[in-house]
Amino acid sequence: MPTDDFFHGRLDQMIDLRHPLAVLANRLPWPQIEAALAPAFERKNRQGEVVEIDDLFDTTLVIAGGGVSAAGRPRLPIRLMVSLLYLKHAFNLSDEELVNRWSENVVWQYFSGQVYYTPKLPCDATQIGRFRTAIGESGV
Repeated sequence: MPTDDFFHGRLDQMIDLRHPLAVLANRLPWPQIEAALAPAFERKNRQGEVVEIDDLFDTTLVIAGGGVSAAGRPRLPIRLMVSLLYLKHAFNLSDEELVNRWSENVVWQYFSGQVYYTPKLPCDATQIGRFRTAIGESGV
């Protein structure tokens, strides 16, 4: 199977696809998991509040803070965050240990849905706790 990128090897060509995590990665219903957790991360429409603004001619009522904000950092993929939570609990690791070991382990990266090996951290360790809080106890 040829690689898509000449300078990078695909993870599925680097690992033994019979490894338990590779088998689990191919058997888990990732689309259903992502669809179940996606509503927790939708941007919500805020009503805003009515504020009086004094201008040169009169007082004007304006709605401040309403609508859907597009500001902020782009979200990390749900599959990546779910797989990090799974690996954290399966191997009993702290958030810091988890992200460090993930950056070195090609099987873990394959399990997380990565196509190519990347030696950098998947996210900041604090984002794992925030993700866990956002999905709540029922999501975990």
